[in-house]
Amino acid sequence: MYGYIKGKLTKITPKYIICENNGIGYLITVANPYNYKLNEDYTIYTYQAVREDSIDLYGFLHEDEKELFLKLISVSGIGPKSALSILASGSVKEIVNAIESRNDKYLRKFPGIGQKASQQIILDLVGKLSFTDEEDGIIKSSSNLSDVEDALIALGYGKKEITKIIAKLDPSQDVAVLVKEALRQLVK
Repeated sequence: MYGYIKGKLTKITPKYIICENNGIGYLITVANPYNYKLNEDYTIYTYQAVREDSIDLYGFLHEDEKELFLKLISVSGIGPKSALSILASGSVKEIVNAIESRNDKYLRKFPGIGQKASQQIILDLVGKLSFTDEEDGIIKSSSNLSDVEDALIALGYGKKEITKIIAKLDPSQDVAVLVKEALRQLVK
């Protein structure tokens, strides 16, 4: 319902912030409230979760954080609190790279994420994520790795071989460069 809220922060607690906009104080649950400063103006990208017994507003400093949050809560067994704990503990780029490289060990370090949940995240989200590189302002898609995987399968390589190689690749590079690098590593 709300895309974002622009306003001044009037309160910071360990679990939430309050952002005042036109005389209304919005209680917004955020991943790390201490990333914000009191009495500063912010644009907070929001997601409203409506449940039978509650209506909660979740907030994010950047749109790519919100997009990753939405992808994470679409995974079976991952709720808003688990998704926020993941976002609080890692950067969007690190999380996307871990998912794309199928690094479930990295995902298990987050509170509330066990082996089953980390594997479900990877299963549901691999090849479906993108992020904005804040240095360049360019959207970099992890679908590059998915394209490389498809190319290697078409060339007759096995899934196990491909998975090992994909984990070593940088998804921000062009697909053609990634395919060449993957092939170079496969023939070693």
